[in-house]
Amino acid sequence: MSEKKSNYSADSIQALEGIEHVRMRPSMYIGDIGPRGLHHLVYEVVDNSIDEAMGGYCDKIDVWINEDNSISVKDNGRGIPVGIHKKEGVSALQVVMTKIGAGGKFDKDSYKVSGGLHGVGVSCVNALSSHLRATVYKDGKIHEQEYERGKALYPVKVIGDSTESGTKVTFIPDKQIFLQTTEFSYDTLAARLRELSFLNKGINISITDKRRKDSEGEFVKEEFYSTEGLPEFVRYLDNTREPLIKNIIGMEGEKNGVPVEVAMVYNRSYAENLHSYVNNINTHEGGTHLTGFRRGLTNTLKKYADNSGMLDKLKFEIAGDDFREGLTAIISVKVGEPQFEGQTKTKLGNREVSSAVSQAVSEMLTNYLEENPDDAKIIVQKVILAAQARHAATKAREMVQRKTAMGGVGLPGKLSDCSEKDPAVCELYLVEGDSAGGTAKQGRDRVFQAILPLRGKILNVEKALEHKIYDNEEIKNMFTALGVSMGTEEDAKELNIEKLRYHKIVIMTDADVDGSHIRTLILTLFFRYMHKLIEHGYLYIATPPLYQVRKGSTAKYCWSDEERDVLVKEMGGDNPDSVKIQRYKGLGEMNANQLWETTMDPEYRTLKQVTLDSAAEADRVFSMLMGDEVPPRRAFIEANAKYANIDV
Repeated sequence: MSEKKSNYSADSIQALEGIEHVRMRPSMYIGDIGPRGLHHLVYEVVDNSIDEAMGGYCDKIDVWINEDNSISVKDNGRGIPVGIHKKEGVSALQVVMTKIGAGGKFDKDSYKVSGGLHGVGVSCVNALSSHLRATVYKDGKIHEQEYERGKALYPVKVIGDSTESGTKVTFIPDKQIFLQTTEFSYDTLAARLRELSFLNKGINISITDKRRKDSEGEFVKEEFYSTEGLPEFVRYLDNTREPLIKNIIGMEGEKNGVPVEVAMVYNRSYAENLHSYVNNINTHEGGTHLTGFRRGLTNTLKKYADNSGMLDKLKFEIAGDDFREGLTAIISVKVGEPQFEGQTKTKLGNREVSSAVSQAVSEMLTNYLEENPDDAKIIVQKVILAAQARHAATKAREMVQRKTAMGGVGLPGKLSDCSEKDPAVCELYLVEGDSAGGTAKQGRDRVFQAILPLRGKILNVEKALEHKIYDNEEIKNMFTALGVSMGTEEDAKELNIEKLRYHKIVIMTDADVDGSHIRTLILTLFFRYMHKLIEHGYLYIATPPLYQVRKGSTAKYCWSDEERDVLVKEMGGDNPDSVKIQRYKGLGEMNANQLWETTMDPEYRTLKQVTLDSAAEADRVFSMLMGDEVPPRRAFIEANAKYANIDV
């Protein structure tokens, strides 16, 4: 916690500019106006409360999804100042809520470290909400002000007395802005709040969904509290993997004026799972803190391995990747003035952070290896096996890349390519089975839609050595058809997408249990080895209909049991037996025209874009569903069985 300051007053608030531009260009401020941007509104409000907690003024944050799908966030911090702002002539609360860039985090006497230094914060949320109410508990009074689309409805007023302190914000996202959906996902918000509790130990964070009740008739609710912080986070992420060593290796301290916290552990998997944060912001693209971690890890482990003599018989050099195979690690730094690359804050640029993290990791690992020689030996043995596997994988990758497309030459024989060559308009359908593939070939638009049938279930990459992956025929066909390759000068496992041939990659499988399994296997491949395609928004899932409902010559399609029941009632009226229902158990049961008009026609189809709200949570779920450990998978299935559609 940073040193507490007492001079957080109305004059600490600095107004930078107006609010109108946010509504005109919302994507500039929150990334997009789809589900991700919608949930970002909640994060902006919660981040203000977290900033209070990081300053030592708050230890409780509550979030509610209300019955009307509005969001409420309440903390027990100091409360936003409500006094008159000298420059603006109105309450500081109104300044914070209606001026972009207004907030105490621009005043270093108020906050040393903050997660929202671009300054859009709660004023951006206000601008993109049809209605917002701010309630401040401060100095024995309850102050309140309401807004519509960013504009105050009345001056701040006192509505009562209270012994509490803190701020409560309730907002309804504006349907004029969020055209796709204004429905909040409980799971998405819960994952982020859980993450924040690990990153900020000692804070009570809760989320309550007032739209749903549990089996006991209570609102669905979760509470998060971490006493250990990152070691607890690593344990949570790795609870579905078999550990290689029992201990979590961790450190917390300050190097060169930069607070650094690191926790890591090795497991028996082959995946590298590094998650980095700056001031609680998940830096998906890494940055100088991640570079420092990798350098400190590699140099320290290599020095130990060289001195141990265990590398003497190895015929080739150990690479940086080898030290990170089977590693789960979290790096969190707090930086007073972080330099992020881009508005999305996904890559840290501060050079001084790299050496600080490298030194911290080097000291942490050196001490651990000296104090735990048995674990040190196990880790080095894992590194040697990883190096041998990498050597084999390099040869396998080279075989795949020699076949990678540079046009039409060398493409898989099963690929029915499109005539268009502009990747921005080209689509590739990954289709389950030759039968469905044949139907899709007949039904597609040959100008911009390509079809690649996949035979059977592809390899589960979660449990396979890397060189085995490149030996798999179906996976090789995917890499070759897409035109992507593995390996760059900086990182052998980095995906090269310069020659990517399609900017829409659509997974199209049957609407049954086997189809769901195949879809999950493909998603696992993309998440582990073609992660960059998900980040760029290139991966989609097709949604073929479950039913055709027909009466006479009129046929309509349904994507759920509920839709089917409604349609049967509408079409059948008093005589439901006059309606015929066909259940599609596979894509092959449709003819080419039906598949086109329901699933492939851009004008009428529904594609679900694959996005990553939380890389750490996605990592845990893929490991649980596709890894070796059965008990966590069984518990997940039992907990979610009510959502499953099973054909017997």
